[in-house]
Amino acid sequence: MAEKHYMEQKRHAEQHLIPYLEDRCPGFSRFRVLEIGCAEGGFLSALREKGMRAVGLELSPGRAALALSLDPGLDVRVGDAAAPSACGRPGGPFDLVVMRDVIEHVPDRPGLFRNMRLFLKKGGYAYITFPPRFSPFAGHHQNGRSVLKHVPYLHMLPAPLLRFLGGMMKEHPHIIEGAVANFKTGLSVAGFERCCRKHGFDFINKDFFLIRPVYQVRFGIRPVRIPDIPFIRETIATGCECLVKKSEV
Repeated sequence: MAEKHYMEQKRHAEQHLIPYLEDRCPGFSRFRVLEIGCAEGGFLSALREKGMRAVGLELSPGRAALALSLDPGLDVRVGDAAAPSACGRPGGPFDLVVMRDVIEHVPDRPGLFRNMRLFLKKGGYAYITFPPRFSPFAGHHQNGRSVLKHVPYLHMLPAPLLRFLGGMMKEHPHIIEGAVANFKTGLSVAGFERCCRKHGFDFINKDFFLIRPVYQVRFGIRPVRIPDIPFIRETIATGCECLVKKSEV
């Protein structure tokens, strides 16, 4: 399974993420990149093959070890990106910070944004994706084994009811607890915009998807964008993809 995730990450980087960044970040091929929550390291591996300098910061020691086993040439370090102790851990400064479906799991957002500013060079970029908190599968329960994985907005049910349904349907307990936790720490688009304004990040690009770009690698389905309309982007979009830039102040 780890190798499958690694290859999916690498193909998505090659087919979508790297071309996206090349189009929007002048001089991207010379960037030094930090990926927060690098998981199995597929994106880092794709950058390394292009001759770029990249570092991964991963909270889980087990996943960091997996990344190094899949590509021993990677630079992956273990640490909490929101903690004060993380400031010097990945080195830097960096031209670009990448967080793909990570920010919604981080309770200490002020700490995370504070550290992002410290990680980045003056005028550096941050590429961030996440499923909006009130979107159909923001609980990540689509990774389950029971019929519940097909039920949109399941994560918004009261936790006791969700646990009862999970037990009745013999769903993996970690899927149910994950859905509960993901709704608790989830991030709305409006909340993300407030965080960016408060911590000095300006928007360069912002897109919302009914079908996310990663689904093209995962399921062979082409991405489908939806308009930036408040109710629609919060409740219908399965993913938000943003490029922001560290302000000069």
